[in-house]
This record gives sequence, structure tokens and C-alpha cells, in this order.
Amino acid sequence: MNLALTVLNITAPVFLLAAVGFVWVKLGFEYRVAFVTRMAMTLAVPCLIFVALMNIEAEPQAIATLSLASFVAYGLVMAVCFILVKMVRLDTRTYLAPLIFGNTGNLGLPLALFAFGETGLGYAVVVFAVMAILSFTIGIWMVAGAGSFKRVVQEPLVGATLLGALFLWQGWKTPIFLTNTLELIGQMAIPMMLITLGVAVARLETKAMTQAALLSVVKLVICGGAGWAAAVWFGLDPIAAGVLIVQLATPVAVTSYLLAEKYGADAQPVAGLVVASTVLSVLALPLILAFVI
Repeated sequence: MNLALTVLNITAPVFLLAAVGFVWVKLGFEYRVAFVTRMAMTLAVPCLIFVALMNIEAEPQAIATLSLASFVAYGLVMAVCFILVKMVRLDTRTYLAPLIFGNTGNLGLPLALFAFGETGLGYAVVVFAVMAILSFTIGIWMVAGAGSFKRVVQEPLVGATLLGALFLWQGWKTPIFLTNTLELIGQMAIPMMLITLGVAVARLETKAMTQAALLSVVKLVICGGAGWAAAVWFGLDPIAAGVLIVQLATPVAVTSYLLAEKYGADAQPVAGLVVASTVLSVLALPLILAFVI
């Protein structure tokens, strides 16, 4: 009973905030996703990442090990998902990237914070940064047939990650007034992202949900299994291991749908994956948290 209440306390705020965005749109109120997303990804999330990394209470070696474990885990997921897509004869441009990359930002960061505290948030930022780098390079190539190193370099979250890693490595701290300011800006990120997630899901139109549901279950098993395998392989501490597994097990991100629309892939099946995997995560993520806590 205590474990169930603990998991409920961790997951309920995440899904309730997403529900706020969902209900907001269903009531007919205006919500400018493009503006909020740009503010979050350009300002709030980079500040959150920088402060989280700067203040993380972990050895640089532990961060380096988690980064390597994250790359290996995503490599495993890419290999298995590629084989799966080819075996089932699905369109690679449409299905491969959504099956690999999860919602490690909107959903993964708050879950890590509520489940593992500030240390967990710092670890989750590392996994999120690895996912973002892979998503903006290999992920774009999967959908559009071309990557963009320049785009990766220009992403504020990548710059914030590198700068935060430098401060962590050197043991530097920004002045208190600046830290407080950056922290206050970063605190906007999690509620903004969760509410926007609910808004985006509410606006999606999708068909063929049976296939989407089956693929969502397969994605959960592959990604969660890869996270567990990498955690065991690299001997991660319990918090880092739990964060890695939870981050990889997050559902398909709404950005996968936006990328499919932008680069001319079949966006409707991706929308189905977003909805089906997000609904599945309501049941699956509490079980995963109960396993890793």
C-alpha cells in the first residue's frame, strides 16, 4: 500500500497537469502551442538543464558513465527497432524515429524529479540531452533523409548542457542572484511542457489505433529492456539506473508527429502512436516506477 501511494504521488501531478491542457482545449480556450513551445525550448528548459547540471550532487565520472550508457541504450533500441520495422514491412520514415525516441522532456524530467529528487533530475537531464542530440541528427535523417549538425549546435538546450557540464566538471557556481534567476526561469519548464503535452494530444486526430496500441506495447518493452540492459552492463547506481529505464520507457513525443508533418512522412500513424503510447504510459509508468524505486 505504501509503495502504491508513493507511485501515485509521483505520477499523479504529471498526468493531472497534462489533463489541465487537455481539458483547456476541449473547453474551447485558446492555447498557442508554437509560442509556448518556443519559450520552453529556447529559455525555460535550457535554464532548467544548466542549473540542474551545475547543482547535481554526483561525481563527474558517474555523469560520464550515464552518458555512455544512454548512448549504448539508444544504440540497442535503434538496432532492434530497425529490424522490427523491416520485418513487419512498415515505412521506415514514418515509424522508425517515433519507436526509438520517447518523451524524455515533457514527461521524463518531471517523473525523475518527483521520483528521485534533484539528483534524479540531474541524471534525467543527461539522458534527455543524449536523446536530443540523437534526435536532431540521426532522428531527422530517419524522417527526412538528411541530418543537420548546424541545427544541433544552434539548439539552446545543447549549449546549456555543454555549459552545465563544464560548470559541473570544474566545480564552478554562478553568483547567487543569477542562480536564483535561472532557477526561477527553469521552474516554468515542467508545468509548461506538461500542459502543452495535454494540449497537443487533445488536438491530434488519428485512426488505426489497434496497430498503434500494439506498436506502443512493443516500444515499451524494447526501450525499457534496453535501458535495463545498459544499466546492468555499466553498473549504474540505483538512482541513475532507475532514471535511465524510466526515460527510455517514456511514450512517443509529440515532436515526432510535428517532424513527420514537416518532412512529408505519413503523420497520421505517428499521431496514433503518440496517443496510444501516452495512454499506455498512464498504466505502465507507475508499474515501472514501482520496479525501479
